[in-house]
Amino acid sequence: MGLWGAVLLTGTYLIIEQLIGNFHTVVPGQLYRSAQIDADELPAIQAKYGVRTVINLRGASSKPWHAAEVAESERLGMTHIDYGLSAGRELTQKQVEELVTIMRDAPKPILVHCKGGSDRSGIASALYIAAIEKGSEEAAEWQLSLFYGHFPIPYFPAWAMDETFERIEPWLGYSGS
Repeated sequence: MGLWGAVLLTGTYLIIEQLIGNFHTVVPGQLYRSAQIDADELPAIQAKYGVRTVINLRGASSKPWHAAEVAESERLGMTHIDYGLSAGRELTQKQVEELVTIMRDAPKPILVHCKGGSDRSGIASALYIAAIEKGSEEAAEWQLSLFYGHFPIPYFPAWAMDETFERIEPWLGYSGS
């Protein structure tokens, strides 16, 4: 397969990921990640995965999707947490620590989502694996990979997520790469 075949295959995969919601298990029974979900999907997700907390990394919004998500979470007895991040800006150390604390203390299992399920959900998942699960650096960094639709390429719009992880590796107990 040539370069264009690989590009086409990668593009097709990423389109399919977005169509199915980019939903993935990070740590079974503890953390799941996805793109923005429809509130109507929450009952099925709760039934299948037992999700007790939804963490919305897009932040509170006046848009209808947010009101519907909050209302459905409440109806289902789920904890709903809005913690807004930007995929284009590095997280501060305070944001890193707050997000780790939120995920550590929230009722499990947790569903963490952003718009596309690749960048903000990726850094949250990487933090969960590194800081809470005490997993390997490689396992944590995998959460910020093309597999989930994240482009770990310098100067791409969401490169800030990779920069954040690299900067905090010593805080996480990693030597850095």
